[in-house]
Amino acid sequence: MAMRLVLVFLLSALLPFSLSQVRDPLAWLYTRQSPGYYFGSVQALTAAGGDCPEECDCPPTFPVAMYCDGRGLTAMPTVPSRIKYLYLQNNAITAVPDSALVNATNLVWLMMHHNQLRSDAIGMKVFLKLEGLERLYLQHNNLTSIPPNLPRSLRDLRINHNHIEKVTPADLEGMDNLTILYLHDNAVSDIGASLKALKSLTLLDISGNKLAKVPDALPEHLHQLYLESNSIDSLPEGFLGGFTQLQYVRMAHNQLTDKGIPPNTFNVTGLVELDLSFNKLERIPIVSTTLQHLYLQANQIKEFTLGSFCSIVDVTNFSKLRTLRLDGNEINRQDIPSESALCLRQASSIEV
Repeated sequence: MAMRLVLVFLLSALLPFSLSQVRDPLAWLYTRQSPGYYFGSVQALTAAGGDCPEECDCPPTFPVAMYCDGRGLTAMPTVPSRIKYLYLQNNAITAVPDSALVNATNLVWLMMHHNQLRSDAIGMKVFLKLEGLERLYLQHNNLTSIPPNLPRSLRDLRINHNHIEKVTPADLEGMDNLTILYLHDNAVSDIGASLKALKSLTLLDISGNKLAKVPDALPEHLHQLYLESNSIDSLPEGFLGGFTQLQYVRMAHNQLTDKGIPPNTFNVTGLVELDLSFNKLERIPIVSTTLQHLYLQANQIKEFTLGSFCSIVDVTNFSKLRTLRLDGNEINRQDIPSESALCLRQASSIEV
């Protein structure tokens, strides 16, 4: 009976709490702070012959994982060759020498966010033999550049909240499998065409940087593009025309003006959400009738132009817009023409 209770406890502890309520479905992996939160009581029962470092937990119920998160570590522990999932987040590790992962060639996930890693303290050969690594989390460190020789097997790279100033083509060369790239909250001012070769990339977040323009030659299969909180004042001609699957574009907190946006830039089918709030727009840009959510709050818009949403209004031609935010501009509800009820017949929320 006692053994059954222990097993029930362990199984329930493995399940993340309220996954459906967090934006990132993997957030539960890196929000645990206290040592041994899940497996502290079973470290001594390691099923792999006692090769688990003393400062970590290696549960017999999950023998390919090693939990070293939130242990106050300042250096890398020894990693057994059987480990596939390595959790080192929330420590004070400053360096990853070439020898640190020499035995850990089977790694699939490496979680090292919320440490004190420096770029000059990461060995040139650390990642060379990690040919199956899929997730690498390095956010919230002290990195000034993307580490060299990253595995081409990577699918999810999170390197946000560091001090990276530049991204070069060599940094991401050959990463044909990469689908998620978080680069936000760095100091990037230059990307050039470094991202063009990422042919599988679907989510790119480069908000909170020092970009003065939209990066050249973005991957064509992007599904989500986040460019908030930069210094972008204009968009290139045909900005969205080359994307085949793009649905979410967020460019809030930039310096966009009417003059800097070519006509019909946002009049593209497929777009679901467009956020242009906190810019310097004086007019509502023309958007596609298929757009569902448009955020324009905190601009300098002076009139409600119904033609921005509908060029023709009849039984079959109307906007699919559900959410429209215009609060914080220079218009009020009296400026909305009465015929807008036909054009915006699906809108459940219009804020002015």
